Amino acid sequence: MTDQAKRAVVFGYHNVGVRCLKVLLAAGVDVQLVVTHEDSPTENIWFESVISVCKEYGIPYVTPADAKSEELLQQVKAAKPDLMFSFYYRHMLPASLLEVAPAFNMHGSLLPEFRGRAPTNWAVLHGATVTGATLHEMTVKPDAGAIVSQMEVPILPDDTAFEVFNKVTVAAEQALWRVLPSLLAGTAVRLHNDLTQGGYFGGRKPEDGRIDWSQPAQTVYNLHRAVAPPYPGAFTDIGGVRYVIQRARLHSTPHGIPDNVVSTSLPPGLAVVDNCIFGVCGDGRMLAISALTADGETITAEQLQARLSNTH
Repeated sequence: MTDQAKRAVVFGYHNVGVRCLKVLLAAGVDVQLVVTHEDSPTENIWFESVISVCKEYGIPYVTPADAKSEELLQQVKAAKPDLMFSFYYRHMLPASLLEVAPAFNMHGSLLPEFRGRAPTNWAVLHGATVTGATLHEMTVKPDAGAIVSQMEVPILPDDTAFEVFNKVTVAAEQALWRVLPSLLAGTAVRLHNDLTQGGYFGGRKPEDGRIDWSQPAQTVYNLHRAVAPPYPGAFTDIGGVRYVIQRARLHSTPHGIPDNVVSTSLPPGLAVVDNCIFGVCGDGRMLAISALTADGETITAEQLQARLSNTH
């Protein structure tokens, strides 16, 4: 692409970190240093390892606890990067680091939509029908820099956040691959990132998965899709037991046939009808729940019926 390979420092983690790092290597970028995270023992690690890629390709890597440390700043400066990239690195980069070289971040939404944390989960939760990946210039303000590449993917009505995230990972790879030649040549076009549009969203905690059964079924279903495994899952507590939805669909009946499950005798919440588990919602519609756990153990419709009978 150029006579001399461009030097880069990569801040990366997760599947997007793995795929985008491999794009840089495939394009002949000289990755001098990778800054990543040690996996947390308290987290469900369902994604690929950036450290494994570094070991495979012989790339030096560090796992600092603090991105603001003076030691990290000196390590990055010593690498003399022409460019820096952040691919799902979890810490904000301070101004001192961003001043070392032009820096670009890969964000898992179509900016300016869903700026901030957990963009895929928020997009599904809000019922979005499209999302994607955006490569943008890094500024001290998060997700605010000019856009250099975007790739969109559809969110289908029954897609979980996990399924959408897998599509966003491919979109990120494509977005980087498409713009990388012009980025390395210094000719990439910048597009305005209009922060008057979209919105900023914070991180999500497991407690955010608590179901409010008084809400409409589509809202509850979007919550389930947004936090379905491998994320912590949408849950409800009954009688001191935590029930987590593993798999569910919006319940529907053949056209013209009344839904005989919904009735005034079924209050919002979990219910068992004809040996099937349902979640009855505030608008009278339901989720058909095909897999449910109780305090971490799979529970059948028959077992749930017995428990519900004892708690009422």
